[in-house]
Amino acid sequence: MKILKANDLLTERYGKEGSESREKFREEAYSYYFGEIIKNRRKELNMSQEKLAEAVGKRRPYISRIENGEDIRISNLLLVANALDLSIQLTAK
Repeated sequence: MKILKANDLLTERYGKEGSESREKFREEAYSYYFGEIIKNRRKELNMSQEKLAEAVGKRRPYISRIENGEDIRISNLLLVANALDLSIQLTAK
């Protein structure tokens, strides 16, 4: 039985680091991850998508798209994070 490291598996499925297909996968993975954080926090606060949308000046379908990892712009991510009392931290590598 061959054991693959996570990076090897990603390379096999999505190409080498830096390749277009690998970057597309990485972007989609981050969008999904952020969407899950937002959805879980919203539910933790017993807030509906409608209430969150009202709090950030958007419509409910937009919140749904964010939670599904389909459409996260940084400016809107900051609005949503603030409404959910989440912080976003940027650090140098």
